[in-house]
Amino acid sequence: MRIVSFLPAATEMVYALGLGDQLVGVSHECDFPAAAKTKPVLVRPALALEKMTLREIDVAVAERIRSGGSLYQVDENLLCELKPDLILTQNLCQVCATSGNDLTVALKLLQPKPEILWMTPHSLAEIFENICELGQATGRSDAAETFIAERRERLETVAEQAKNISHRPRVFCMEWADPVYCAGHWVPEMVQLAGGIDELARKGTDSVRIQWTDVLKWPPEILIFSPCGFNLEKALEQVSHLEAQLGWGELPAVRSGRVYAVDANSYFARPGPRVVEGTELLAHLIHPELFDWNGPDDAFCSIPTSNSSASKMRIKTCSECGQAFECKMGGCWCDDFPPLPPSAAPGADCLCPGCLAKAVEHVRAEKP
Repeated sequence: MRIVSFLPAATEMVYALGLGDQLVGVSHECDFPAAAKTKPVLVRPALALEKMTLREIDVAVAERIRSGGSLYQVDENLLCELKPDLILTQNLCQVCATSGNDLTVALKLLQPKPEILWMTPHSLAEIFENICELGQATGRSDAAETFIAERRERLETVAEQAKNISHRPRVFCMEWADPVYCAGHWVPEMVQLAGGIDELARKGTDSVRIQWTDVLKWPPEILIFSPCGFNLEKALEQVSHLEAQLGWGELPAVRSGRVYAVDANSYFARPGPRVVEGTELLAHLIHPELFDWNGPDDAFCSIPTSNSSASKMRIKTCSECGQAFECKMGGCWCDDFPPLPPSAAPGADCLCPGCLAKAVEHVRAEKP
């Protein structure tokens, strides 16, 4: 059989079932295992995102999708030359990998028509179903069942150890930093199995943009920075976006030094076999006293917070306009400002810079 994979997670499944020698083509993102990088590349990105900021990437991708354009380019000539019997693709996310829309034209050129295996998982169970379906399509059902059983057993081991934990800390898995996105699909399940709670996440559905105030209202005790499509090195390059957030230094996760960047590309974003390792990694980060991490050293990194400028801030509420703002500790104007009036907003304790400036001008105007 001649297999073409347009999906990195599917490529990992192919090798897990011992089908690597039958894989004849991959996408540019198929980088695991290392052998996958030796295969002919059929898919390239349509946008040059490497030098863009997070905000620029978000805008460029949204505009491309809104205009009906594709984020990927399929080498139709090479696809025809490879004559695949089976194509592995997805319709889960237009951003993450080649989707059905990208294949429409290319499939018309192929003769005979190959079998198409669509992978559109929203949960851990559906990821395992995809592995099972791949086994059935390739005559490797027994291998698939054995592999799935081993993966499930590892997840059950984590869940069993975490079952009697007295405190399940608040965890926020941040999938993007500018703008802020929560986690979705299978990631909330991973957090739950690992002994945490992420109420900002969207279980079984797309991750979405959220307001930073949502994070402040549900302050995480542990923050996992897992930008979609980024490895650890790229994630660490974006840490400044975290520290720039309003009230960053007030978050319990920051105060306790429990902010981590992870290799999201390998362990969280891809709906493939390594979500199991991702769950084990989460268990270690959430409950290090119970779970060891025996995986690669470049899977995660603790983000230093003690010396950041954000950690020297405190968040306050303006008594005049009611808006939250960051107040530098030590030498702050509010430390010497007169007591607040009875009309102050609930929880207010001083004036923001804008309202303070107006108050000063008012006082000056009243002086003879």
